[in-house]
Amino acid sequence: MDEKQALAPAKPLENLILTIRGQRIMMDADLAMIYGVTTKRLNEQVKRNRERFPSDFMFQLTPEEKREVVANCDHLANLKFSPNLPYAFTEHGAIMAANVLNSKRAIEMSVYVVRAFVRIREILSTHKQLALKVAELEQKLTTHDHQILEIIQVIKEMMSLPPAKPKSIGFTADKKRGSKQ
Repeated sequence: MDEKQALAPAKPLENLILTIRGQRIMMDADLAMIYGVTTKRLNEQVKRNRERFPSDFMFQLTPEEKREVVANCDHLANLKFSPNLPYAFTEHGAIMAANVLNSKRAIEMSVYVVRAFVRIREILSTHKQLALKVAELEQKLTTHDHQILEIIQVIKEMMSLPPAKPKSIGFTADKKRGSKQ
């Protein structure tokens, strides 16, 4: 299998990665679907192995976060009717979930989950670099704009000065010296 085929399943998974609390996460319902189990089964296994899921691997959404996720993610609309608050898994938590599920599909799909998280990191890194270049360019333009405005101001000042009397060229007689009275 070539690299393009290996990366193919990761592409749709990138759309399932959300940012909550400043962390890139996947929701428990999405992980369960990817790993081929029910959300209930996934969460049961997580609860049985709670020591494997510290807060930087997984956290439970607040009611406010749940409302926001439901409002912004069409594919998670079913969460609206769930009485339970969903869990969010970071990249490491998603891998640990695959390990505690210990099914062939979960282990195979965990590779694609990792690739999706890595791809998101690459995309964000590219955007950061691009943002820095745009900021640099804006700074240069601001500096140039300031310099151009100064030049325009000097030109305007020069234009507003009264025109200088043209100096005559050649010999002119001094009227005081040449007159006799």
